[in-house]
Amino acid sequence: MFRRLACLLLAAAVLGLGACASGPSVRTDHDPSASFEQYRSWGFYQPIAMEQAGYSSWISERIRADVRKEMESRGYHYAAQGADLLVNFQGVVQEKTAVWSVPRSNVEWFYSYRHRSYVAVPVWYDETQVSRYKEGTLTVDLVDGKQNRMVWTGAASSTVAGKRKPEQRLADIDQAIAAIFAKYPHKAGAQ
Repeated sequence: MFRRLACLLLAAAVLGLGACASGPSVRTDHDPSASFEQYRSWGFYQPIAMEQAGYSSWISERIRADVRKEMESRGYHYAAQGADLLVNFQGVVQEKTAVWSVPRSNVEWFYSYRHRSYVAVPVWYDETQVSRYKEGTLTVDLVDGKQNRMVWTGAASSTVAGKRKPEQRLADIDQAIAAIFAKYPHKAGAQ
């Protein structure tokens, strides 16, 4: 009974922490030899990694709109051909497993023939917990248009919640793109 209650409390605490998360985890990297002040225009890389099957989706169209907003807010102008920077993006969902140990204690009762009574003996042990979940990662790459070389990348990762309405998923995409570009420190032609 005590174990079941403890497990329920732990599960509630983990779910509560997940609900308090303020947004996706974002990682970025860049080419240290890239000269970002030379870039003034941008376009989409062809073909977009997320559209390898040859067609777009409502998700990729939303990502395109969000990227356009972020790039234009930084002073870059859109060029369908011959752009300085080319934007590519990809979304991946993976099955993940989290394993952790929780310290536990209990009292075991043993009969002592010497004292002719039961004796309580404390026992400490680790209880292993396993959680399976899905993690989604949205990656945005900026590629030098002349050299066809990636100069900056940003990736937003977050746990994928089940059964979400399309409006909620679109809001998640908006939040991920905004979080990625919040870590992009450059503006068009800035010195």
